[in-house]
Amino acid sequence: MDIFPSKSNHYLFTSESVGEGHPDKLCDQISDAILDACLKLDPNAHVACETFATTNFVLIGGEISFTVNAKENIKFIKKNAEKIARKVAQDIGYTSASYGLDCKKFKFINRLHAQSADINQGVVGAGLSEYKGLQGAGDQGMMFGFACNETPELMPAPVFYAHKILLAATSLRKSGKIKWLRPDAKSQVTIEYDGYKPVRIDSVVVSHQHDPEVEYEEIKKTIINEIIKPVLEPTGLLDENTKYYINPTGKFEIGGPDGDAGLTGRKIIVDTYGGMGRHGGGAFSGKDPSKVDRSAAYMARYIAKNIVAADLADRAEVQLAYAIGVPFPVSVMIETFGTEKVLNSKIEAAVKKVFDCTPAGISETLKLRNPIYQPTASYGHFGRSGFPWENTDKVDELKAAVKA
Repeated sequence: MDIFPSKSNHYLFTSESVGEGHPDKLCDQISDAILDACLKLDPNAHVACETFATTNFVLIGGEISFTVNAKENIKFIKKNAEKIARKVAQDIGYTSASYGLDCKKFKFINRLHAQSADINQGVVGAGLSEYKGLQGAGDQGMMFGFACNETPELMPAPVFYAHKILLAATSLRKSGKIKWLRPDAKSQVTIEYDGYKPVRIDSVVVSHQHDPEVEYEEIKKTIINEIIKPVLEPTGLLDENTKYYINPTGKFEIGGPDGDAGLTGRKIIVDTYGGMGRHGGGAFSGKDPSKVDRSAAYMARYIAKNIVAADLADRAEVQLAYAIGVPFPVSVMIETFGTEKVLNSKIEAAVKKVFDCTPAGISETLKLRNPIYQPTASYGHFGRSGFPWENTDKVDELKAAVKA
């Protein structure tokens, strides 16, 4: 079933983003920084790290296990987890209690412990007899990937531009060019579509934390002229009727974990496609690649992006589903929303031939056993260069498989 409006209709679609200083994103980054630290010690470490933050307080918990030097590595992580969390907060810009968190003074509690042996035996291939020796999925679930030709990065335009606005704001904040900006921020972009084609930007919302002494009119003028327009004018989608909503409550001084508690995994739509394209059952941050919540979502994006890059369809959504301990997907589904250039059945057959969607195959194909995860934890996991699941290196193989 097509989840999008009729291609003959004009309609509005909205997506949001949140900045790296948003309390939920603070938690995502801490969880992924802990994961990266574990993978540096042992590429086969199993990690499920959750973070909670509120006023002057950060808590981490979850499960970790190592395949080598287990006692020493666990001791190292427990000793250094606080240092890692404080470094993340400092790098974001949480250097004063007035910003919502002081990286040097917040209270910290570590409740990480060993992974369940029942889960571990299936993941390492020691579960049911028919799967012995084969890496199984770390959990059951379904994961989705999506790509479309709305932007050069093959991402939906609303979420992609919402991310770019906050990336620009962060750059200006950290460089000191806009000195009154504070770490917490959110954005939202509404685009008018004609079918599947973006035709104009209808409205832009930016709520950005700021110092108390700055006047509202300066905030509004600066954010529109120095952040929003330089990002969006090159798209050609702004017009005289585009509406701007800047700090609509009037002020945004109290922010970060002091303004709103943060938790790992609460921004899954921001992390993916802004609601344009479905999301599976799980969040990403703090999970090693044996957890298919994360690795299979990356593989699904990799597949979808290569389908669109190969011009087999203008839009593609891929679903992969798994059972815990089972070393292969229980289903693979390709949806192209009527935009396919060849039979959908041929695309699906080509995907099954070209891509190894076993948990072990995903980790190997995308090189997921490396400590690459903290940078994914803000401004979206998709549509940004440098991540292996954004490569379009399977285009020729897909085309050849379709022809075969």
